[in-house]
Amino acid sequence: MSEKFVADGPETTGIINQENQSAPKRNWQTWLIGRPLETADAPHQTIGKAIGLAIFASDALSSTAYATQEILVILAAAGTVAFGYAFPISIAIVLLLAIVTVSYEQIIHAYPGGGGAYIVSRDNLGDMAALTAGAALLTDYILTVAVSISSGVAQLVSAFPTLFEYRAYIAVGLVLLVMLVNMRGVRESGSAFAIPTYFFLGTMLLTLVVAIFQYLTGSLGSVVDPPPMHITHGVQAITLFLILHAFANGTTALTGVEAISNGITAFNEPRSRNAGITLVWMSIILGTLFLGITFIISKIGAVPSESETVISQLVRTAYGGRNLLYLVTIAATTVILIMAANTAFAGFPRLSALMAQDGFLPRQLTFRGSRLVYSRGILVLAIIASILIFLFDASVTLLIPLYAIGVFLSFTLSQVGMARRWRKSGQITPDEKVTERGSVLVYDPRWAVKMVVNGLGAFVTAAVMLIFAVTKFRDGAWIVLVLTPVLVAIFFTIHRHYQNLAKNLSLEQYMEPRRVSRHRVIMPVSSVHRGTLEALNYARSISADVTAVHVSIDPQEAEKVKAKWQQWGDNTRLVIVESPYRLLLEPLIDYIKKIAAKRQPGEIITVVVPQFVPENGWANLLHTQTAFWLRSALLFRRGIVITEVPYQIRKLDEEG
Repeated sequence: MSEKFVADGPETTGIINQENQSAPKRNWQTWLIGRPLETADAPHQTIGKAIGLAIFASDALSSTAYATQEILVILAAAGTVAFGYAFPISIAIVLLLAIVTVSYEQIIHAYPGGGGAYIVSRDNLGDMAALTAGAALLTDYILTVAVSISSGVAQLVSAFPTLFEYRAYIAVGLVLLVMLVNMRGVRESGSAFAIPTYFFLGTMLLTLVVAIFQYLTGSLGSVVDPPPMHITHGVQAITLFLILHAFANGTTALTGVEAISNGITAFNEPRSRNAGITLVWMSIILGTLFLGITFIISKIGAVPSESETVISQLVRTAYGGRNLLYLVTIAATTVILIMAANTAFAGFPRLSALMAQDGFLPRQLTFRGSRLVYSRGILVLAIIASILIFLFDASVTLLIPLYAIGVFLSFTLSQVGMARRWRKSGQITPDEKVTERGSVLVYDPRWAVKMVVNGLGAFVTAAVMLIFAVTKFRDGAWIVLVLTPVLVAIFFTIHRHYQNLAKNLSLEQYMEPRRVSRHRVIMPVSSVHRGTLEALNYARSISADVTAVHVSIDPQEAEKVKAKWQQWGDNTRLVIVESPYRLLLEPLIDYIKKIAAKRQPGEIITVVVPQFVPENGWANLLHTQTAFWLRSALLFRRGIVITEVPYQIRKLDEEG
């Protein structure tokens, strides 16, 4: 190992910079997720627009596989005559998509550090709104993994019914697979997921082109042997509430749109420009697929059914049956549904790292792993999503009511935040700059127009969120409505802890600590052996006031300890503490506390614990971990230090 020492200023400062080229050793993790990357490699791990679309858009693009069906499921309550409203509803949803896209494109340029709705709300609406947006998004990312993976497994189980009882295990296995791919780094996960994403886009666009050509030439047929129609809410009349309910269901197509604004830092420079272009690409593709699918489905007489999806009905109608093209297209759809989880694995760790930097989540989530990704955030997401999948037995029907409320809550808060930002922009002079925590605010001459656009968007997304909350409350939406404020309370509790800790550790107005005037050492002794004498030697090197303590539960053993101590104890005093109830730790702790109660100002008590270390780590389980239990019992008492003195057990022929 080559080392280089560089003095930082005059030698009297005692500060030395040391360069070290030690690299992590190769192990099973290296084989699993790849070789560790240096911090200096971070700028080279960013991605371009094409890979960025595959990573951050898979959730939004995959929603085209079920969004139209979600509309038809609600309209089916009024009969097939109501299906004519599906296409106008999809147009309204695409208009909403355009508003949301414009809003997030503005956010990307205004907040190039990423964070999306969380950062916008924090800087413009305060911590409460920011944490509400953060809680909503984190919850939605978890549900994205659970729903998308479960949906993909449902497609697989439909083809192989014998796997039904194992669907939860299969889903968790796929979660772990996606997790491992993401652990390998942004570039590698993007490359791995790019081919399936573009394969899905190619097959779906080809299907739409074929179907639209058949429609224009009059050769487009109807669904042959349509499956039984699925009706969830009984027979109803066509009412405004029904239309709004269908509209709300269809807006699941917008889930995942915010992911790019959270992951701006993953893009190549210029980050904001590349992220913004990718967002526009995604929205155009999403809107085109969604409108095309809904339009063609309304022409072929497809019906919502649990036995066959409307996408399956569309594809087999366009290709004239369940032929090779049909199988390839359905396979691509299944893969993209599973891959939709990748959007969450890209967004959740980055958002949780931002919240952790602000002190609202554990600091450990800011840690970058060996492949320069937020590996702990990735692991947390995988664990929680897997637990959800097991709890709901990988049922999309049970999970879907929890979905999308959080997305539209974050949409609403982000657009209210941007509206307020434009208002602040209009209140400063053209040559003035205001530095905020997440961006720099400058005057915008079109602030009034932008404020109205974002205000309108906030109103529409809030309305959608309320419709979701009302119509799906009994189906499970109440869980999210209860969970969000609970999470916000937890965030504030974590933040309060970090604030109190920082206040107590602050060096401002700090008086120099009282110097140690006396050092007393207490050394527990269970028996007298080589490890005991090593510890005694150390104890006597740090203080002349050393007291050995033996807890006696067996008088005969205590006599043996006395005899050996007289021979080997080097005149160090030994205290025998009687334990009539055969307790070991409690009498020792009581003795230490009594000594500590009489502690003088400036006196430190050090408990030196002899600790022999066996050759094999597993053998530690065979021995009493006295130091661990003492540290746990005395950790919160001032003026007491626990020190272990290890003695490595070796073969006799190795000593000397």
